[in-house]
Amino acid sequence: MELIHNGIIVNEGTAQRGFIVINGGYIARVGTGDASQELIDVCDTVTDARGAYVMPGVIDDHVHMREPGLTHKATMASESRAAVAGGITSVMDMPNVKPTTTTSEAIAHKMNIARESSMVNYSFYIGATNDNIDTLKGIDYSRVCGVKVFMGSSTGGMLVNDTTALQRIFKEINAVIAVHCEDEDIIARNRQDMIDKHGDDLPVTMHTAIRSEEACYKSTETAVRLAQECHTRLHVLHISTAHELELFSTKHPDITCEACVGHLWFCDNDYDRLGNRIKVNPSIKTASDRDALRKAVSSGVINLIATDHAPHLLDEKQGNCITAASGMPLAQFSLVTMLEMVEQGTFTVETIVERMCHAPARLFGIDRRGFLRPGYHADIAIVQRCETPHTVTDDDVLSLCGWTPLAGTQLHHQVIATYVNGTKAWNNGSLAEEPCGTPLKFIKN
Repeated sequence: MELIHNGIIVNEGTAQRGFIVINGGYIARVGTGDASQELIDVCDTVTDARGAYVMPGVIDDHVHMREPGLTHKATMASESRAAVAGGITSVMDMPNVKPTTTTSEAIAHKMNIARESSMVNYSFYIGATNDNIDTLKGIDYSRVCGVKVFMGSSTGGMLVNDTTALQRIFKEINAVIAVHCEDEDIIARNRQDMIDKHGDDLPVTMHTAIRSEEACYKSTETAVRLAQECHTRLHVLHISTAHELELFSTKHPDITCEACVGHLWFCDNDYDRLGNRIKVNPSIKTASDRDALRKAVSSGVINLIATDHAPHLLDEKQGNCITAASGMPLAQFSLVTMLEMVEQGTFTVETIVERMCHAPARLFGIDRRGFLRPGYHADIAIVQRCETPHTVTDDDVLSLCGWTPLAGTQLHHQVIATYVNGTKAWNNGSLAEEPCGTPLKFIKN
């Protein structure tokens, strides 16, 4: 048995001094106050958390591990190691790889890769196309986290633009439908307008004008309307505008949405400083949009926080607004970046744990993860406040891509340990020698 004590346990709306006992990969006990000397004596390993936050491991429902087919920039091995260094213990991976994950065989192939290499727990979305509805209906959604639908094109070219196919997916699939919402016609019109006015060598500052608020709102409105009509379990990914927030309310608990760390941290004023490093789809919007997203996280209109971890090599990020790759790696520094916003007074630590740990487990129906409860898998992050803030550099990055948009940022917290299924996968800068992730299991609510 292992005892973690003297930490501040952040769990289910409270933050209080306490202890946790791990036994056989599961949480055996959670207690408040001091651990007894008798308990300390019977445990094989005792970890003194020294006033650090002890919280459930982060569950990231939105990552791009890039395997198979794009392993020059990321692999499940490399990105899962970056994830555990950031306190993430479970991920749900997107289907826009090569070949795309649009068949049961492709899901099985990715499962096999993860089984051999993943440091974190894992599941994989199956991607929707205009003509694979029969495949989607035959998937075992106790092992597959959901269906990914691109209602706007992004990296990978998996656009679902057939109205009948979209309606059938929303109506006939009994699983989480996770959607990327940007209106393709509006994006194409905006792009052509910008090229006509300024030529085709557009700076990255034009990215938000092309992938605009209007493009996001129209597509999200369509998705929400369809979900209401078809009684779909809808999850709208990476909300980026204040306007979209009007479409969500507690009246429709089966319609949820997420914000990503990048949209909560950056705004379009950062393009001049960071350029293509923060070029993502949907685009980083205004400071007003960012502030509205932050308020919606606190109020619960936004249900959960994800990363949209999307590594590219730096040379793929070169070029102009049209040619530079969209996406940025965020998994390794996502939790500590959100805690920086706690430091600034934007959020409480209890809110961060609710949105990054509890809510993903609850909304996807994940079996025995996301909470610190006896009988649950021992997925735990320990995060220490630093006496001296650490300035992030590209040299800190474990992702195979080798860079971060957060380079130069001062952070006041660091993840000192991450447990995955009771194994200390990350320990004061060192990684476990063997992969310790296992497949996620989903139980319908």
